[in-house]
Amino acid sequence: MTKKNDDRIKELEFAIEDAEQNLGEMEVREANLAKAEYYSSIGDKENSLQAFRKTYEKTVSLGHRLDLLFHLIRIGLFYLDHKLIATNIEKAKTLIEEGGDWDRRNRLRVYQGFYCITIRDFNQAASLFLDTISTFTCYELCSYETFVAYTVITSMISLPRVELRERVIKGAEILEVLHENKELREYLFSLYECEYSRFFVQLCWIENYMKQDRLFQPHYRYYIREMRILAYNQLLESYQSLELKYMAKAFGVSVQFIDQDLARFIAAGRLYCKIDNVNDIVETNRPDSKNHQYQACIKHGDILLNRIQKLSRIINI
Repeated sequence: MTKKNDDRIKELEFAIEDAEQNLGEMEVREANLAKAEYYSSIGDKENSLQAFRKTYEKTVSLGHRLDLLFHLIRIGLFYLDHKLIATNIEKAKTLIEEGGDWDRRNRLRVYQGFYCITIRDFNQAASLFLDTISTFTCYELCSYETFVAYTVITSMISLPRVELRERVIKGAEILEVLHENKELREYLFSLYECEYSRFFVQLCWIENYMKQDRLFQPHYRYYIREMRILAYNQLLESYQSLELKYMAKAFGVSVQFIDQDLARFIAAGRLYCKIDNVNDIVETNRPDSKNHQYQACIKHGDILLNRIQKLSRIINI
């Protein structure tokens, strides 16, 4: 295998030399591009990056330069190299502002959305995906079905209920794909229709899906936890109090599980309620905006006082 790769690289280098001596600038660029793409295809990251940068220097056309940057971003996504992705996205943005065409402008938004998933910025990813769902052409990244799945998954954790209905549930392109993907459709509609026991079953399916996806895999625990909190809040906001037994039945779990899960999120400040174990009920105590601002002010004040005390000790020394 190594000998075969070496032989092929020698052929490509010979083609570059021949183009430099006998052909024009376009042929030289194409020969360098062929070498860069071959290094990329065999997984030689360092040599492929070096070859792409050399090709970039020999490329004049703005559109071709953008295509090279897209390839570099794909290499970054493959290796989850955040610096490589971010650097080339910024370069692509600059070129787009100089006069990039409509198709490449939309493609860049999809690439940005993929990058947002890798850094756990699901809000921005959802926004970018929803803006490009009707113009998707980035089949070098994933299939359209996978793109719709990414859109639904990021939108559910990001969008308010009303916006989720308008942009996702009523979206013709999304519904067309969901017709074939029953599990994803059930996941979306079970939460929207407040069928929490169905939702918890599909949350298990989503967890397995994310574990097998290279972009979502590092974030699946965070995502599943946040979706549980979202579902609990959605139910609790309709009541001042409700029985633990009723809540456990609604989610299709045991009273012990719901008690422990709620207690953990309440202690972390993620749910505004309290558990009355004497009467086996959950009471909501959602603070108003002024109360929330007051608590935040106290918290930031304590942090500031601690820093001032540390600084005063250093100055005294």
